[in-house]
Amino acid sequence: MKNVFASLTVLAMLFLGNAAAMAQDVQAQDQTSEPTEQVVNEAAPAVETTQTVQEEDGGLVALHKTLKTKFIEGGAGFMAATLLCLVFGLALCIERIIYLSLSKTNTKALLENVEKALKNGGIDEALNVCRNTRGPVASIFYQGLSRYNEGIDVVEKTVASYGGVQMGLLEKNLSWISLFISIAPSLGFLGTIIGMIAAFDKIQQVGDISATVVAGGIKVALLTTLLGLIIAIVLQLFYNYILSLIEGLVNEMEDSSISLLDLVVEYDAAQKK
Repeated sequence: MKNVFASLTVLAMLFLGNAAAMAQDVQAQDQTSEPTEQVVNEAAPAVETTQTVQEEDGGLVALHKTLKTKFIEGGAGFMAATLLCLVFGLALCIERIIYLSLSKTNTKALLENVEKALKNGGIDEALNVCRNTRGPVASIFYQGLSRYNEGIDVVEKTVASYGGVQMGLLEKNLSWISLFISIAPSLGFLGTIIGMIAAFDKIQQVGDISATVVAGGIKVALLTTLLGLIIAIVLQLFYNYILSLIEGLVNEMEDSSISLLDLVVEYDAAQKK
Protein backbone atom coordinates (compact mmCIF):
# COMPACT_ATOMS: atom_id res chain seq x y z
CA MET A 1 0.00 0.00 0.00
CA LYS A 2 2.85 2.36 0.70
CA ASN A 3 4.34 1.77 -2.75
CA VAL A 4 1.01 2.39 -4.45
CA PHE A 5 0.47 5.72 -2.75
CA ALA A 6 4.09 6.72 -3.37
CA SER A 7 3.71 5.98 -7.08
CA LEU A 8 0.54 8.01 -7.30
CA THR A 9 2.26 10.88 -5.58
CA VAL A 10 5.17 10.82 -8.02
CA LEU A 11 2.85 10.70 -11.02
CA ALA A 12 0.89 13.62 -9.68
CA MET A 13 4.08 15.63 -9.28
CA LEU A 14 5.31 14.87 -12.78
CA PHE A 15 2.19 15.18 -14.86
CA LEU A 16 0.00 17.59 -12.99
CA GLY A 17 2.59 19.73 -11.19
CA ASN A 18 -0.02 20.63 -8.70
CA ALA A 19 1.51 21.33 -5.32
CA ALA A 20 -1.81 21.20 -3.57
CA ALA A 21 -2.53 17.74 -4.93
CA MET A 22 0.92 16.61 -3.89
CA ALA A 23 0.37 17.79 -0.35
CA GLN A 24 -2.93 15.95 -0.15
CA ASP A 25 -1.37 12.73 -1.44
CA VAL A 26 1.51 12.94 1.01
CA GLN A 27 -0.92 13.61 3.84
CA ALA A 28 -3.02 10.63 2.78
CA GLN A 29 0.10 8.49 2.68
CA ASP A 30 1.06 9.56 6.20
CA GLN A 31 -2.41 8.82 7.52
CA THR A 32 -2.34 5.37 5.95
CA SER A 33 1.14 4.51 7.20
CA GLU A 34 0.39 5.43 10.83
CA PRO A 35 -2.34 2.78 11.32
CA THR A 36 -0.11 0.24 9.59
CA GLU A 37 2.72 0.95 12.00
CA GLN A 38 0.25 0.82 14.87
CA VAL A 39 -0.98 -2.60 13.73
CA VAL A 40 2.61 -3.83 13.57
CA ASN A 41 3.31 -2.47 17.05
CA GLU A 42 0.15 -4.07 18.39
CA ALA A 43 1.04 -7.40 16.78
CA ALA A 44 4.47 -7.49 18.44
CA PRO A 45 3.12 -7.88 22.03
CA ALA A 46 0.80 -10.65 20.80
CA VAL A 47 3.78 -12.56 19.42
CA GLU A 48 5.66 -12.05 22.68
CA THR A 49 2.63 -13.22 24.68
CA THR A 50 2.36 -16.38 22.56
CA GLN A 51 6.04 -17.10 23.08
CA THR A 52 5.64 -16.57 26.85
CA VAL A 53 2.67 -18.99 26.99
CA GLN A 54 4.63 -21.58 25.02
CA GLU A 55 7.61 -21.21 27.37
CA GLU A 56 5.35 -21.62 30.42
CA ASP A 57 3.73 -24.74 28.93
CA GLY A 58 7.16 -26.13 28.13
CA GLY A 59 8.26 -25.45 31.69
CA LEU A 60 5.24 -27.28 33.12
CA VAL A 61 5.86 -30.25 30.84
CA ALA A 62 9.52 -30.35 31.86
CA LEU A 63 8.56 -30.15 35.54
CA HIS A 64 6.05 -32.98 35.12
CA LYS A 65 8.65 -35.16 33.42
CA THR A 66 11.21 -34.40 36.13
CA LEU A 67 8.80 -35.30 38.94
CA LYS A 68 7.78 -38.49 37.14
CA THR A 69 11.44 -39.49 36.67
CA LYS A 70 12.32 -38.82 40.30
CA PHE A 71 9.24 -40.75 41.43
CA ILE A 72 10.36 -43.81 39.49
CA GLU A 73 13.97 -43.47 40.61
CA GLY A 74 12.90 -43.27 44.25
CA GLY A 75 11.14 -46.62 44.05
CA ALA A 76 7.48 -46.81 43.08
CA GLY A 77 6.50 -48.81 46.16
CA PHE A 78 7.71 -46.49 48.90
CA MET A 79 7.02 -43.33 46.90
CA ALA A 80 3.42 -44.40 46.24
CA ALA A 81 2.87 -45.34 49.89
CA THR A 82 4.22 -41.98 50.99
CA LEU A 83 2.00 -40.16 48.48
CA LEU A 84 -1.02 -42.01 49.85
CA CYS A 85 -0.28 -40.40 53.20
CA LEU A 86 -0.47 -37.03 51.49
CA VAL A 87 -3.73 -37.86 49.70
CA PHE A 88 -5.54 -39.18 52.79
CA GLY A 89 -4.08 -36.48 55.02
CA LEU A 90 -5.15 -33.67 52.69
CA ALA A 91 -8.61 -35.19 52.33
CA LEU A 92 -9.08 -35.19 56.10
CA CYS A 93 -7.66 -31.67 56.39
CA ILE A 94 -10.05 -30.33 53.75
CA GLU A 95 -12.99 -32.06 55.42
CA ARG A 96 -12.09 -30.50 58.77
CA ILE A 97 -11.60 -27.04 57.31
CA ILE A 98 -14.99 -27.17 55.58
CA TYR A 99 -16.71 -28.48 58.73
CA LEU A 100 -15.12 -25.85 60.97
CA SER A 101 -15.88 -23.06 58.51
CA LEU A 102 -19.55 -24.07 58.47
CA SER A 103 -19.53 -24.26 62.28
CA LYS A 104 -18.80 -20.55 62.70
CA THR A 105 -21.68 -18.54 64.10
CA ASN A 106 -22.26 -14.87 64.71
CA THR A 107 -22.51 -15.32 68.45
CA LYS A 108 -23.27 -11.65 69.09
CA ALA A 109 -26.31 -11.72 66.81
CA LEU A 110 -27.38 -15.08 68.26
CA LEU A 111 -27.27 -13.75 71.82
CA GLU A 112 -29.27 -10.70 70.81
CA ASN A 113 -31.90 -12.86 69.13
CA VAL A 114 -32.11 -15.17 72.14
CA GLU A 115 -32.46 -12.21 74.48
CA LYS A 116 -35.27 -10.74 72.38
CA ALA A 117 -36.96 -14.13 72.19
CA LEU A 118 -36.81 -14.58 75.96
CA LYS A 119 -38.38 -11.17 76.50
CA ASN A 120 -41.10 -11.58 73.89
CA GLY A 121 -41.95 -15.27 73.76
CA GLY A 122 -40.14 -16.98 76.62
CA ILE A 123 -38.15 -20.21 76.53
CA ASP A 124 -40.08 -21.74 73.64
CA GLU A 125 -39.33 -18.81 71.36
CA ALA A 126 -35.67 -18.89 72.35
CA LEU A 127 -35.54 -22.60 71.56
CA ASN A 128 -36.93 -21.91 68.09
CA VAL A 129 -34.19 -19.34 67.51
CA CYS A 130 -31.51 -21.84 68.52
CA ARG A 131 -33.10 -24.61 66.47
CA ASN A 132 -33.00 -22.48 63.32
CA THR A 133 -29.38 -21.40 63.81
CA ARG A 134 -26.44 -23.45 62.54
CA GLY A 135 -23.32 -24.22 64.55
CA PRO A 136 -22.18 -25.74 67.85
CA VAL A 137 -22.92 -22.58 69.85
CA ALA A 138 -26.59 -22.71 68.91
CA SER A 139 -26.68 -26.42 69.76
CA ILE A 140 -25.26 -25.73 73.22
CA PHE A 141 -27.81 -22.98 73.74
CA TYR A 142 -30.63 -25.31 72.72
CA GLN A 143 -29.56 -28.07 75.08
CA GLY A 144 -29.18 -25.66 77.97
CA LEU A 145 -32.49 -23.85 77.44
CA SER A 146 -34.35 -27.14 77.04
CA ARG A 147 -33.46 -27.95 80.68
CA TYR A 148 -34.65 -24.61 82.09
CA ASN A 149 -37.61 -26.20 83.90
CA GLU A 150 -35.18 -28.34 85.93
CA GLY A 151 -33.38 -25.33 87.39
CA ILE A 152 -30.52 -22.98 86.57
CA ASP A 153 -27.96 -25.36 88.05
CA VAL A 154 -29.06 -28.08 85.65
CA VAL A 155 -28.85 -25.59 82.76
CA GLU A 156 -25.28 -24.75 83.73
CA LYS A 157 -24.24 -28.40 83.96
CA THR A 158 -25.95 -29.20 80.66
CA VAL A 159 -24.15 -26.35 78.90
CA ALA A 160 -20.78 -27.50 80.27
CA SER A 161 -21.39 -31.15 79.40
CA TYR A 162 -22.68 -30.52 75.90
CA GLY A 163 -19.82 -28.10 75.32
CA GLY A 164 -17.45 -31.02 75.81
CA VAL A 165 -19.45 -33.05 73.30
CA GLN A 166 -19.22 -30.28 70.71
CA MET A 167 -15.49 -29.93 71.33
CA GLY A 168 -15.09 -33.63 70.59
CA LEU A 169 -16.93 -33.17 67.30
CA LEU A 170 -14.67 -30.26 66.38
CA GLU A 171 -11.56 -32.34 67.04
CA LYS A 172 -12.79 -35.33 65.06
CA ASN A 173 -10.20 -36.98 62.73
CA LEU A 174 -7.32 -34.88 64.09
CA SER A 175 -5.68 -38.04 65.40
CA TRP A 176 -5.67 -39.49 61.87
CA ILE A 177 -4.06 -36.35 60.46
CA SER A 178 -1.41 -36.54 63.16
CA LEU A 179 -0.87 -40.20 62.26
CA PHE A 180 -0.21 -39.38 58.60
CA ILE A 181 2.17 -36.61 59.64
CA SER A 182 4.17 -39.21 61.56
CA ILE A 183 3.93 -42.01 58.99
CA ALA A 184 5.08 -39.97 55.97
CA PRO A 185 8.66 -39.29 57.18
CA SER A 186 8.81 -42.75 58.73
CA LEU A 187 8.16 -44.31 55.32
CA GLY A 188 10.78 -42.00 53.88
CA PHE A 189 13.32 -43.13 56.44
CA LEU A 190 12.38 -46.75 55.79
CA GLY A 191 13.07 -46.19 52.11
CA THR A 192 16.37 -44.61 53.11
CA ILE A 193 17.40 -47.71 55.03
CA ILE A 194 16.40 -50.02 52.18
CA GLY A 195 18.26 -47.84 49.69
CA MET A 196 21.42 -47.95 51.80
CA ILE A 197 21.12 -51.71 52.18
CA ALA A 198 20.86 -52.01 48.38
CA ALA A 199 23.95 -49.82 48.02
CA PHE A 200 25.97 -52.01 50.40
CA ASP A 201 24.75 -55.14 48.61
CA LYS A 202 26.14 -53.78 45.36
CA ILE A 203 29.43 -52.96 47.06
CA GLN A 204 29.57 -56.53 48.35
CA GLN A 205 28.82 -57.97 44.93
CA VAL A 206 31.31 -55.81 43.06
CA GLY A 207 33.96 -55.87 45.76
CA ASP A 208 34.82 -52.22 45.24
CA ILE A 209 33.55 -48.88 46.54
CA SER A 210 32.88 -46.38 43.78
CA ALA A 211 30.36 -43.63 43.10
CA THR A 212 28.70 -45.49 40.26
CA VAL A 213 28.12 -48.56 42.42
CA VAL A 214 26.45 -46.81 45.36
CA ALA A 215 24.82 -43.92 43.51
CA GLY A 216 21.56 -45.75 42.79
CA GLY A 217 20.94 -46.86 46.36
CA ILE A 218 21.85 -43.49 47.82
CA LYS A 219 19.54 -41.74 45.32
CA VAL A 220 16.63 -43.93 46.42
CA ALA A 221 17.43 -43.17 50.04
CA LEU A 222 17.53 -39.41 49.51
CA LEU A 223 14.42 -39.22 47.31
CA THR A 224 12.19 -41.17 49.68
CA THR A 225 13.37 -39.15 52.66
CA LEU A 226 12.83 -35.89 50.79
CA LEU A 227 9.28 -36.80 49.79
CA GLY A 228 8.38 -37.95 53.29
CA LEU A 229 9.65 -34.74 54.87
CA ILE A 230 7.85 -32.53 52.33
CA ILE A 231 4.55 -34.34 52.93
CA ALA A 232 4.98 -34.09 56.70
CA ILE A 233 5.65 -30.34 56.46
CA VAL A 234 2.59 -29.73 54.26
CA LEU A 235 0.27 -31.72 56.52
CA GLN A 236 1.71 -30.05 59.62
CA LEU A 237 0.83 -26.62 58.24
CA PHE A 238 -2.76 -27.69 57.61
CA TYR A 239 -2.89 -29.34 61.05
CA ASN A 240 -1.82 -26.16 62.85
CA TYR A 241 -4.32 -24.11 60.85
CA ILE A 242 -7.10 -26.49 61.86
CA LEU A 243 -6.03 -26.24 65.50
CA SER A 244 -6.24 -22.45 65.29
CA LEU A 245 -9.79 -22.70 63.91
CA ILE A 246 -10.80 -25.06 66.71
CA GLU A 247 -9.26 -22.79 69.33
CA GLY A 248 -11.24 -19.82 68.04
CA LEU A 249 -14.50 -21.80 68.05
CA VAL A 250 -13.89 -23.10 71.57
CA ASN A 251 -13.30 -19.57 72.85
CA GLU A 252 -16.56 -18.45 71.25
CA MET A 253 -18.37 -21.38 72.83
CA GLU A 254 -17.06 -20.59 76.30
CA ASP A 255 -17.75 -16.85 76.11
CA SER A 256 -21.22 -17.27 74.66
CA SER A 257 -22.11 -19.95 77.24
CA ILE A 258 -21.33 -17.54 80.07
CA SER A 259 -23.47 -14.88 78.39
CA LEU A 260 -26.32 -17.38 77.97
CA LEU A 261 -26.26 -18.25 81.66
CA ASP A 262 -26.47 -14.53 82.48
CA LEU A 263 -29.51 -14.21 80.24
CA VAL A 264 -31.16 -17.23 81.86
CA VAL A 265 -30.55 -15.83 85.35
CA GLU A 266 -32.09 -12.48 84.34
CA TYR A 267 -35.05 -14.21 82.75
CA ASP A 268 -35.59 -16.40 85.82
CA ALA A 269 -35.45 -13.39 88.11
CA ALA A 270 -37.98 -11.55 85.95
CA GLN A 271 -40.32 -14.57 86.01
CA LYS A 272 -40.24 -14.75 89.81
CA LYS A 273 -41.25 -11.13 90.30
